[in-house]
Amino acid sequence: MAERTIEKLLERLRRLPPQTTLTLAQLRAQYERAQVVFPLTGEVTLQVLDTGPVRGEWLLPAGASDAVVLYLHGGGYVIGSPRSHRHLAADIALAAGARTFTLDYRLAPEHPFPAALDDAVAAYRWLIESQRAKPGCIVLAGDSAGGGLVLTTLVALRDAGLPLPAAGVCISPWTDLSCSLPACDPQRPSHDPLIDHAVLRAMAHATMGRRSLRDPRVSPLFADLRGLPPLLVQVAGGEALVDDARQLAIAASEAGVHTTLEVWPRMVHVWHWYARMLDEGQRAIERVAQFMHGALRQRAAADPS
Repeated sequence: MAERTIEKLLERLRRLPPQTTLTLAQLRAQYERAQVVFPLTGEVTLQVLDTGPVRGEWLLPAGASDAVVLYLHGGGYVIGSPRSHRHLAADIALAAGARTFTLDYRLAPEHPFPAALDDAVAAYRWLIESQRAKPGCIVLAGDSAGGGLVLTTLVALRDAGLPLPAAGVCISPWTDLSCSLPACDPQRPSHDPLIDHAVLRAMAHATMGRRSLRDPRVSPLFADLRGLPPLLVQVAGGEALVDDARQLAIAASEAGVHTTLEVWPRMVHVWHWYARMLDEGQRAIERVAQFMHGALRQRAAADPS
């Protein structure tokens, strides 16, 4: 059996071609290979919705509860899809025993801001209006850009006066598209091979064009976070977005939001993605499931209807 250690994973990751040598099409294709490298197991049923106002994939574990996870994939708003994150969403669905819908939101630069946010809000409305999911049984979760999108979606739902979900889960969230925090400084040594600072900034500009990269509707670090449901924020200690997560947790806590921050040493950006080959990835997913169960129980106790 292959070793399931971070050292072995880093060896594999360092053999990948540098992101700066790849075109956008190549970056997207590289991400899509995950559906082949990490195929679904028979424990989860896949249902693809590729027509209609909301597109994405349902991942349905046997014996799932009434809980629903709305999963927002990462990829800098420019790459990624339900297919690239199918295995990660399935692992979360299995661990939580919850139906999980991974949204196929529109990507930049073809569809710049606010396309992804509009799609996420529409998907939540669709869940409660067409799929009859109770808000108190829904958890929003996402990684990287998707983790930031979880937060901006929660703020948009609050501002629209919609009933909020039970919780939000942000995995290595990108919360400041201006990349102004110390860990995003390209001169600062990074132990994480997964984020290239130049590519990260290019993705931000592809998403926002001439708009401000500090617009709180895309950079939730600068948003009013009052009134949001409980948050779990997980981040790797040495990654470029560690300060995005830390500062977000501080801002949310100061806004009165119950926030749990977990900084995992020695891991890489969204290490959960590698749970099939990394023990810490599986443990982090199990921690996500524990948090979800606690938040759902708390919401049910507060709103038994």
